[in-house]
Amino acid sequence: MDLHGQVALVTGGAHRVGRMLVLALARAGVHVAVHYGRSAEAARETVALARRHGVRAAAFQADLTQAPAAAALFRQVQEALGTPRILVNSAAAFVPGQVRDTTLENWDLHLNLNLRAPFLLTQAFARAVGAGPGKVVNITDWRAVYPGQKYLAYTISKAGLITLTHMAARELAPGVQVNALALGVVLPPPDRDAAYLQRLVQRTPAGRAIREDEVTDALLFLLRNDAVTGEVLFLDGGAHLVHG
Repeated sequence: MDLHGQVALVTGGAHRVGRMLVLALARAGVHVAVHYGRSAEAARETVALARRHGVRAAAFQADLTQAPAAAALFRQVQEALGTPRILVNSAAAFVPGQVRDTTLENWDLHLNLNLRAPFLLTQAFARAVGAGPGKVVNITDWRAVYPGQKYLAYTISKAGLITLTHMAARELAPGVQVNALALGVVLPPPDRDAAYLQRLVQRTPAGRAIREDEVTDALLFLLRNDAVTGEVLFLDGGAHLVHG
């Protein structure tokens, strides 16, 4: 796909990895819809940064834990910027919980935001773009395939997102390609520092966190290459090799 002049919807695009993806798209000449849930100020900042690259950008608020919000969000983006030909499902919850203590609230939060919302948005996207062209990139996690402990509902939701990637890739072919990025450690939690980040990655083959440019280069590769679909690209420094 020639990215210049396309319209993209990035969920969770206000900050952290979502902001990286938005700005990479803007640098490539893509008009961007920046979805946010509660981070209004961060979304406005991201929009301003995107516009510096000469593209149209706008922020759209939606609580994607609520089912009707996904279709409403897609319609709002269509009306404001035109039909997106790129959908990046990045918005996610990441809250700990094990089998014995995961509450129904914790379960619903992860399954609704991390899996049901991408499904509903992909469904709206598929109906809008028809035979294509179109690109969907789902942001998942290497732990979805090699699960550990402490994040039960999160891990299950991300595993489901990988299955959605595979099934949508088959059903929406050939005009729409659907892929996923399975990320490892990119940024420290908001309340932690770089030293904490290094401790997390010291056992991985790469021995370091994933750089921003590595994440954004991978996104742009999946969007530009029409021969790749149903792929889950592990961008985790080899973490899945030692934790699997």
